[in-house]
Amino acid sequence: MGSTQSSVGDSILVAHAKTAGPREAAEEISRQLAPLDLAMIIVFVSPSYDPAIFIEELTCQIPDTPIFGCTTAGELAPGGWEEDSVVALGFNAADFVVAARPFLDLSGFRVDHGRSVCSELHQDFTRRTEERDCGEEAFGFLFIDGMCQREEALMSAIYTSLEDIPVVGGSAGDGLRFDKSWIFYGGRAHSDAAILILIKTRLPFRLFKCDHFEPTSVKMVVTEADIERRIVKEINAEPAAIEYSRAVGIGDTKLDALSFAAHPVLVRVGGSYYARSIQRMDPDGSLRFFCAIDEGMVLTVAQVRNPIDATNDLFRHLIDDLGGVSIFIGFECVLRRLAVEQYQLSREMSELYRRNNVVGFQTYGEQYRSMHVNQTLTGVAIGRRRIAP
Repeated sequence: MGSTQSSVGDSILVAHAKTAGPREAAEEISRQLAPLDLAMIIVFVSPSYDPAIFIEELTCQIPDTPIFGCTTAGELAPGGWEEDSVVALGFNAADFVVAARPFLDLSGFRVDHGRSVCSELHQDFTRRTEERDCGEEAFGFLFIDGMCQREEALMSAIYTSLEDIPVVGGSAGDGLRFDKSWIFYGGRAHSDAAILILIKTRLPFRLFKCDHFEPTSVKMVVTEADIERRIVKEINAEPAAIEYSRAVGIGDTKLDALSFAAHPVLVRVGGSYYARSIQRMDPDGSLRFFCAIDEGMVLTVAQVRNPIDATNDLFRHLIDDLGGVSIFIGFECVLRRLAVEQYQLSREMSELYRRNNVVGFQTYGEQYRSMHVNQTLTGVAIGRRRIAP
């Protein structure tokens, strides 16, 4: 059992609990955050805790502060990588104005309905921010059930509805079980759901995306796929697992989560490459992806950089750009963690996160502006206060 608390100036307070049960975890988070005047609390909760009990208890403990969040595939805690714990972020009401809306029943999601919800949220957000002198810049967080396979459709609705407000976030996790993940809103845990939070702040910030891959000259084409279920059946007119294994240079009998983490494929969109990670191989040799796929899609085999160097380079750039960073709120793909573990660099990456105050959670996929991506670290870097509230 244990807990930690760290403040980012007095703008964001980070609480961490690692206790025996969900009620105890909620009580520990409440003890650290309840006395504060907060615009909202965001919680990232290990699936080792009962999500419904946790969020009900925490809402009872802090009834006057909106609480959002999701379950995880691992936590980014103040001390680095963590599991079986809760990370909570309290956003000071003096520096942040927020508005949020849920998206429920995503299995029946329609883009036109998503746009309507986003428009309603944007109007509410505009009204709230007009009432407050809270700066000029805004961004959004999106947390979505990582098992729903609706990330791209929802991102499309959001991207066309929020004008110039950029969005970043992650798909909720369930450890490495891939069974059921949960979103927190209104004091309850919801599956098949998402929550979109718009945030305006006087603090400087930058959205970021980091991976450690470069494209090679090796290309593959998806020739048969179940698009709705994100299953690739054939690549280059050959069974998908066999052709993928040949292209990346491994035996198809060795395909598992570690294989896919070490050998992602890339898709080129708008001149940039984005990772498309494979979740698992099905018994028939098909490959099930975390992101949307399509027939005719060109997949590029990736070359791996040192992930520590790539991540450290990003942090240094953002610190220079903002003149100092108070906190990196990060959403990291669980396959990125597995790859780092495979390279035996876990301790170095965890320490890098600890030194740079990276907090957040490990995901089943990451949102970055209009894209749903994999095997990536996305998030927002928040600088230090320049003017008094």
